[in-house]
Amino acid sequence: MTPPPIRTPGRQCEVAWFSALCSDDYEFLGVLDGSLRSSYEHCGDIVRKADELGYQNILLPSGWIAGQDALAFAAAMAPQTKQINQLVALRMGEVWPPMLARALATVDHIAKGRLCINIISSDMPGIKESNETRYARASEIIQILQALWRADGPFEWKGEFYQISLPTTEPAKPYQQNGGPLMYFGGISPAAQDLCAKHCDVFLMWPETEDRIAETMRLMSEKAAGYGRQIDFGFRGHIIVRETEAEARAAADRLISKLTAEKGAEIKARSQDSQSFGVQRQDELRAQAKDLYIEPHLWSGIGLARSGCASAIVGDPDQVLAKLNRYMDMGIRAFILSGYPHLDECDLFAKHVLPKLPTCRLNELQDRRIPDPVTPLTTAERK
Repeated sequence: MTPPPIRTPGRQCEVAWFSALCSDDYEFLGVLDGSLRSSYEHCGDIVRKADELGYQNILLPSGWIAGQDALAFAAAMAPQTKQINQLVALRMGEVWPPMLARALATVDHIAKGRLCINIISSDMPGIKESNETRYARASEIIQILQALWRADGPFEWKGEFYQISLPTTEPAKPYQQNGGPLMYFGGISPAAQDLCAKHCDVFLMWPETEDRIAETMRLMSEKAAGYGRQIDFGFRGHIIVRETEAEARAAADRLISKLTAEKGAEIKARSQDSQSFGVQRQDELRAQAKDLYIEPHLWSGIGLARSGCASAIVGDPDQVLAKLNRYMDMGIRAFILSGYPHLDECDLFAKHVLPKLPTCRLNELQDRRIPDPVTPLTTAERK
């Protein structure tokens, strides 16, 4: 199949892992193990492990669940890591946009450009709003952030949600240049897809059949082109890789072996996005699957106890690599992967598959992270 036009045509990919900041780590899905709670220590161990093993990025999720605030946690982890980027999930509207821009610039400088943003437009904790309101506000905030990062001098914004008049944009200047940190975004509703096509850099997709993924990529590429833009595509999924396919399938069965339907429903319901279009689509795919397999090596059992990304690539190293290579041939340039428990599966994927992939960092390819940038917090003249 012919891939759609994308921003990164070279055949390489950014491989990210996942740190369970929102109470999402288990040995057995649904069994609450105190040693796997979302503490600073445990989540930090996952980030340091992924950094050590050579992953290029790590997703830090956000939610109203006991755990770590993603941006505060990223600031703490940045000096403790050597090469890994951090993809920080941010719910649009929780922080006054100029101060959010300043906070992001601060973390970007601490990390020396190793910061990316996962834009979230779901309901804020304690508030229920329409899709139209949420996406309109998210669109406005993204534009404010990007304008503050690019503009010099005074700044004026008159919008539906925000009226802002600032004497200078200097406090918001990030370490990264040419537009600031890359923005990743996922969603299958028309409003979500339009938001990404218009403003963001990487469109993230949850597991579906390959034909559905290809069709989504084609439509999103056309939407972006309608705004005079190109975007990249990412795949957010789980991984269960073992030396043999039989061992991998047995590990998948073991993961849900202690899960009750009641506990699974309880875990899913606590997520802010539990009723989103994307979650409903994941539930639909699982209902249609035979033995929980949506297609060969794509297992939907995780969705029994997880809102959001609900399926895992399951197989031996060659089978998992072949699946990822097919996605790359389709034009996917970013993988955000995870597995339970996250530390163990991080090791296994790095051992069996990661060294065989042609990897990159998208923010470096796109000249966002450059050597020795001139900013108010580096070498620019103090004013």
